[in-house]
Amino acid sequence: MNHAGRASAPSAASLRRHIAAHPVTAFLVIAIALSWVALVLSIALLGNALPGILAELLILLGTAVLVTAAAEGKPGVRALFRQTVRWRVGAGWYVAAVLALPVLTVLIASATGTARQPTGEWASVAGAYMLNTVVIGALLGNIWEELAWTGVVQRRLMERHGMAGGSLLTAIPFALIHLPLAFADKGFTGTPWPDVALAWGVLLVFAPLFRLLVGIAYLGTGQSVLIVALLHASFNASEQSKLPVFDGAWQQIAAATLLLVVLVLLRKFRALPAGTGHGAAVAS
Repeated sequence: MNHAGRASAPSAASLRRHIAAHPVTAFLVIAIALSWVALVLSIALLGNALPGILAELLILLGTAVLVTAAAEGKPGVRALFRQTVRWRVGAGWYVAAVLALPVLTVLIASATGTARQPTGEWASVAGAYMLNTVVIGALLGNIWEELAWTGVVQRRLMERHGMAGGSLLTAIPFALIHLPLAFADKGFTGTPWPDVALAWGVLLVFAPLFRLLVGIAYLGTGQSVLIVALLHASFNASEQSKLPVFDGAWQQIAAATLLLVVLVLLRKFRALPAGTGHGAAVAS
């Protein structure tokens, strides 16, 4: 008689029930622990964070599927992935997701005297931005990252705590998982602690701001992870190193803050859709 097989089956069933009962907690424990291991090893052993970042995407995607399958079964997994191709939203959402942040960033830089002419043609700058946002950013990376963060974590937390509360709660682990990236450029021994503190400070400011943007966009588009991914990629592509038409790093944060204010006002006075989609409140 195979006692090991009989013992493992109840154990697996018990684990599945535990994940189903606490999907957000299970996701965070698994995803953050494995992602930290991947990032730390990548930076420490290879001197390059990129392999760790790619591993993190796979970890997030795999954990999202695991948790959703345990909590909602195959229909839940199919519903989760359908959000990545939910493209039938108002044209204004595409403008907000793709163009608002770079335009606002450049306008703020111009208004504060920190703008500068690009070394090449403006058409080249615009082309590089669109490549970084739509292809390299959204389609290859951010859509899978946000499938996990928005489709699994933030959706459930917003169902329980409302848009603002759920978004701000999501910001905590979202910032936490990115902490090792402060050492990406110079490694764990070569990065001065003041630089680490600055990077972590910027992350702590950015995370709640960005998750609030995501919450409004996600609910306003009827749960389009595609729009959320474009917004995420647009923010990344609007930083000075990728959009070299201004000097400084604060303009990007200021632009995101202004966009958030605009979306909050539109949500308040124009009654943007606020439904949370296919699930009822789910335990976390």
